[in-house]
This record gives sequence, structure tokens and C-alpha cells, in this order.
Amino acid sequence: MGRGKIEIKRIENATNRQVTFSKRRGGLLKKANELAVLCDARVGVVIFSSTGKMFEYCSPTCSLRELIEHYQTVTNTHFEEINHDQQIFVEMTRMRNEMEKLDGGIRRFTGDDLSNLTLADINDLEQQLEFSVTKVRARKHQLLNQQLDNLRRKEHILEDQNSFLCRMINENHQAAVGGGDVKAMVEMAPVLSMLTAAPAYYGEESSSTALQLTPPLHAVDAAGFRLQPTQPNLQDPGCSSSSFHAAGHGLQLW
Repeated sequence: MGRGKIEIKRIENATNRQVTFSKRRGGLLKKANELAVLCDARVGVVIFSSTGKMFEYCSPTCSLRELIEHYQTVTNTHFEEINHDQQIFVEMTRMRNEMEKLDGGIRRFTGDDLSNLTLADINDLEQQLEFSVTKVRARKHQLLNQQLDNLRRKEHILEDQNSFLCRMINENHQAAVGGGDVKAMVEMAPVLSMLTAAPAYYGEESSSTALQLTPPLHAVDAAGFRLQPTQPNLQDPGCSSSSFHAAGHGLQLW
């Protein structure tokens, strides 16, 4: 049973088209070789595939360039050769056109050149801008979350340092009170007052990061004496001139 006649038209299936191209290309080159050998003919074949790949064949007795020159002589035609300057000019023209297209696209995205756009083009541009805004906002939220995490880590570090300092100060204060070390308590009094007033200085009534110090400023030593600074409250009605100590002494015993 013979084969049916194949209709000569473009093969739509890409795989079948490539297989047919490979088979018929090989057959064509084989026929060209047979023609050149059997008939002592000068044959040249140049084939370009759909992907731009080149295949060529030339009879063994000559080269493809000689065949092209012979063709030009016989037909009295000449191929125009483009010199280097013309190639540069063509490339510059192409790049200028691409730059104009890019500039036009940028102007459209900024809303400066919308007069030549149709309604469909404007809808496409709007969708592209909305998609870009969505990506920008997502990146912004990502950066904000990263900064927030960094601040939280710093807060935890400061809280740990704050707790450590409070514990050390309390231990030192308790050791000074228990041992009756008046000099150590005097040196620690400004530190205690400053740390105790830290929340009020920053305008915070209660905070996890504020220093919570329980020891009062007027501490009682082992002997039963109370320590007060040399400058009492002048607005206190119970304060008299007899309660002032001589200049140069840091504490007064009551």
C-alpha cells in the first residue's frame, strides 16, 4: 500500500516540523552532493533554519565564495558592502530609537505623556503601576518589621543590663548598710537619687525598662544614726539655723 500524498504547507507542530526539517535537509544536501559528483557540476547550497542556524554545502572542486563571485559575474549583480562607518551609524540609530522608546515609557509611568494612549493602554499602565506599588509596599513593610525586631532586641538587652545594674547596686548598698560603711553610703547616695529619679525625668510613671530602686536616700546605719546631706530643705519650718553643720563636712548626725 503506497503512501498518501503529503500536503505542502507549514507544519504546525514544532516537534514534527523540526524532525521534517532535519530529514529533508539531509536529503537535499545528499542530492546536491550526488549532482556535483555525477555531473561534475559546481553546486552550492545555503540553508537557514527557523531558529537562524546556518547549514551549507559546496562541491569539492570549488568554494562557496567562488560560487558567489561567479554568480555576481554572470548575473551582473553586486552585493553592497557596508563599511565600518555605516555600521556604527546604523548601531547608533538603533540605540537612539531604543532610548526614545525607554524615555517614552518612563514619561508614561510618571503620567507626563498620556495623550497618545488609548483606553486599553491606560488600563494596562494602571495595572502595572498598581502591581509596582504593591511590591514597593511589601518591601517597605519588610524593612519596618526588621527595624521593629532590632528595636525589640535592643529593648531586651537594655532591660537585662538595667536588671543587672539594679541588682549590683542593691547588693552594694545592702553590704554598705550592714557593715556600717558611711563613706560607701555617701558615695552611693547621688547614684541612688539619680537612678530613682530616672523614670520621672523621662516622664514615665511605670515602665519595664525603668530602674526600680527600693532603698531610700536616708539610710540608717548599724549604730542607729540617720544620714542626711549638709544642705537641708530650707522650706521646712522645723529646720533652724542650729541644724546647719560647719562648712566642709559632708554629713550630719541626728
